[in-house]
Amino acid sequence: MTAVTLEALDLAALLCSRVCHDVISPVGAIVNGLEVLEDEKDASMRDFALDLINKSARQASARLQFARLAFGAAGSAGAAIDLGDAEQVAKGFISDDKTALFWSAPRALLPKNKVKLLLNLLLVGMAAIPRGGSLDTSVALDGDNASFLIKAKGTNARIPAHAEGLIAGRSENGTVDAHGIQPFYTGLVAKAAGMAISFAIEGDQVTISALPQN
Repeated sequence: MTAVTLEALDLAALLCSRVCHDVISPVGAIVNGLEVLEDEKDASMRDFALDLINKSARQASARLQFARLAFGAAGSAGAAIDLGDAEQVAKGFISDDKTALFWSAPRALLPKNKVKLLLNLLLVGMAAIPRGGSLDTSVALDGDNASFLIKAKGTNARIPAHAEGLIAGRSENGTVDAHGIQPFYTGLVAKAAGMAISFAIEGDQVTISALPQN
């Protein structure tokens, strides 16, 4: 494994690609629905198009709100973010029939980088259960320290390919592509937050832990 070297411009470009990937599907569905409204006279088809537009608009909004906290600035430098706000955007993002999110955390303010780390770990957890399942997320506070525990449970659960290495800032060839940028970025945020990430797997459950570094 080789340490990844990535220019700031490349990091920004890859993260932008990730965000665009998440929102292009619902935005495309909105466009399709509007085209149906323009051309279709049948009332049932128009109702279907309106339903599609409404559903897709809510989905696009939820994904953008999640991306703003997980990848964006979301406040001034050093700002704190309410865990309640993080819960709301996480539940909006993971609102499908495949995956259930269970959230156990006190209503408290945490430094921005720690909240960003928690949301990015949820994305890693989702990748661990590609067929869906449950994400049991808990946050424990001890003074100024926080620890995160995510249990991803589902059929054929597995630690996402290359995730451990990328979070540690390493890859087989010292590069990272659009598929690997999210776990790599998670590692950068963990370092900035002063937290260490570990994985464990048992049966159909992957456990992701983030603890303060000694």
